[in-house]
Amino acid sequence: MTMIQRIGILTGGGDCPGLNAAIRGIGKAALFHDTEVIGICDGYQGLIENRTKKLTVPELSGILTRGGTILGTNNRCSPEKYYLGKDEAGNAIYENAVERCLATVKEHKLDVLFVIGGDGTFSCTKPLVEAGLPCIGVPKTIDNDIFGTDLTIGFTTATRIGTMALDRLHSTGDSHHRVMVCELMGRNAGWLTLASGLASGSDVILIPEIPFCIDKISAFVEERRNAHSGFSIIACAEGAHAIDGAPVVSQIIEGSPDPIRLGGIGRQIAFAIEERTGIESRTTTLGHIQRGGEPSATDRVLATTFGTAAFELALDGQFNTMIGLVDGHMQAQNILEAANKQRLVPHDSRFIRAARAMHTCFGD
Repeated sequence: MTMIQRIGILTGGGDCPGLNAAIRGIGKAALFHDTEVIGICDGYQGLIENRTKKLTVPELSGILTRGGTILGTNNRCSPEKYYLGKDEAGNAIYENAVERCLATVKEHKLDVLFVIGGDGTFSCTKPLVEAGLPCIGVPKTIDNDIFGTDLTIGFTTATRIGTMALDRLHSTGDSHHRVMVCELMGRNAGWLTLASGLASGSDVILIPEIPFCIDKISAFVEERRNAHSGFSIIACAEGAHAIDGAPVVSQIIEGSPDPIRLGGIGRQIAFAIEERTGIESRTTTLGHIQRGGEPSATDRVLATTFGTAAFELALDGQFNTMIGLVDGHMQAQNILEAANKQRLVPHDSRFIRAARAMHTCFGD
């Protein structure tokens, strides 16, 4: 067993339900082994700027059910590319702040840094690992797209929220005989939309992995209008795109390691369907509603299990790894294997097969 006297914990990237449960899992497991716990505030920005707070039992109590993260997070800050602002000509100024991160680690005498994040956050960890800092990753994202794990913290809660929204659109769509398009998050992966669409019985599910033909979707909803249904529910991923098109970019965030923000495809689809069919079509974009609120029971269990298992990896000396759930078993792999990769929905997914068996349209 490796002797660990002091650890650091940070949450990076976008927030999601279950982060506090993971912090609690790592923290309480560490305190039980007489290990001091230092929380890094606001992700890598706090590591660069040396903003920390000590976590003891009182700080870790009562946070299991809370959404968000008590440490704060940041998805615009990278140790290798720390945004300082702009020069007089308006050009962005960046600093390689890896040494500042290592100085914070040295000052607080951290033996291990626990990084709760996604592929982008793990990518930011790479220079720290290469500099010799022992790191252990805990996978979280509502997108469920991290390479090396079948399930991520935040996904089941976001799926529940997406399903509830789609369920509520059924009654209004039925009442007005409309096409109701609901745009969900997920970046370039369709797991969240696929699961929410399948759980809600959506008539059309559009995901990035299966480019769609708007004419086929229009023909499908017309068929439903002429049949007994009269309305259609479309679950649409923010990264969905036409066969001859590209994902719709809503915003580019300067200074962010992952600057592209997707959004707007739902509105385009609703407009195109109404233009082709004459059927009234409406759009609902869930946005950050999917990230908020208390975590589901599944996310609480998963986050607690991931957190405690991650600390066990540290005790075993298995550094620079990420804990994951594969085929129902906890497994560890090199944290850099999960960096800059996305686990996309395979075309032979059992979820896709189940949806197609229910006559769900994917627009292909």
